[in-house]
Amino acid sequence: MRVVAGLVIALGALLTGAAQAQSPIPVKIGVLTDMSSLYADDTGPGSVAAAELAIQDFDPAAHNMKVDLVSADHQNKADVGASIARQWYDVDHVDMIVDVPNSAVALAVSDVTREKNKVFLVSGAASSDLTGPKCSPNTIHWTYDTWMLAHGTGKAIVQTGGKTWFFITADYAFGHALERDTTAVVVANGGKVVGHVNVPLNTQDFSSYLLQAQASKAQIIGLANAGGDTINSIKQGAEFGIVKGGQHFAGLLVFIPDVQALGLQAAQGLIDTEPFYWDMNAGTRAWTKRWQVKRPGKFPSEIQAGVYSATLHYLKAVAALKSAADGKAVVAEMKKIPTDDPLFGKGLVRADGRTIHPAYLFQVKSPAESKYPGDDYILKATIPADQAFRPMSEDNCPLVNASK
Repeated sequence: MRVVAGLVIALGALLTGAAQAQSPIPVKIGVLTDMSSLYADDTGPGSVAAAELAIQDFDPAAHNMKVDLVSADHQNKADVGASIARQWYDVDHVDMIVDVPNSAVALAVSDVTREKNKVFLVSGAASSDLTGPKCSPNTIHWTYDTWMLAHGTGKAIVQTGGKTWFFITADYAFGHALERDTTAVVVANGGKVVGHVNVPLNTQDFSSYLLQAQASKAQIIGLANAGGDTINSIKQGAEFGIVKGGQHFAGLLVFIPDVQALGLQAAQGLIDTEPFYWDMNAGTRAWTKRWQVKRPGKFPSEIQAGVYSATLHYLKAVAALKSAADGKAVVAEMKKIPTDDPLFGKGLVRADGRTIHPAYLFQVKSPAESKYPGDDYILKATIPADQAFRPMSEDNCPLVNASK
């Protein structure tokens, strides 16, 4: 009986071990975004749809993984975003947060993520400080940043004659970083900044700020803002005759949904730097068609494409490690594996957490040039991956300095 009992216990242990070995690896992803305010069209539900497509394309079952997705609205408030991140990490067992438009919110979430040793993939926020002095071993900055925008759009405009600038700047981390980085480019290329004005986030009436810009006589009015703020600036600028008076807007961060909201009549001629355009090639068009099943009549922004790309790469790293538990380890694995997807192509994640891929300089078409819905951009130049983002030697990231 003792022998039989021993065999039964041993067999039970084997069966238990086999069952545990077959249990899928749990992964929980949180899309923290703007669902209801000025960035909702560029991020929001479209970012959730992009993350869902990434999970679908990864095929968790094929990798013995179970992936759950949650989402929340941070209301463009840093304290709200940080609170949601803590709740997700401590109580809801979220392993990774993605998107997070609004640099102030992103910087707060990055701190919480590092404290909890989870993973933060920034697609929506732009401040280049996220891979500079505020870099983190738990954070990757995926899609674009203020350095890329300044050296793409800002440099192109100065080199084509826009020498004097006045900035209308969103009064928080993103706006200040974009004005700072663009000012450096303007000055370095022989231009001059004659003034600026800080504007509260999600302002509806830009009248007083536009009058200051108009009075400055600057050739270029640099819009260091985004989403609804950019749309309102340009629409109200038309009422003041800004362009008719010989001044021009530089939309330093413009998305396809913004162009759609403005209409080509108002947006035509704007210069824009982006790493993704839905109509770039067969791969981007095929993905957009699938995304539009969830977002009919819309066109995806670079942020939403970045959510897809970042989420897919994250899942590859978790599969390689067979665990999502150690955030730093997952980010380190993401830096080892080359990036490769149909939206951004081949690239890499640097030691400072900056994802490297090409960027493209576009000009918004006139109504006569557009042949079908969403046919909004003319490709003016391709910025190679090794030139699109700030050199790591210049970013003052403590992670890089510590490794030297």
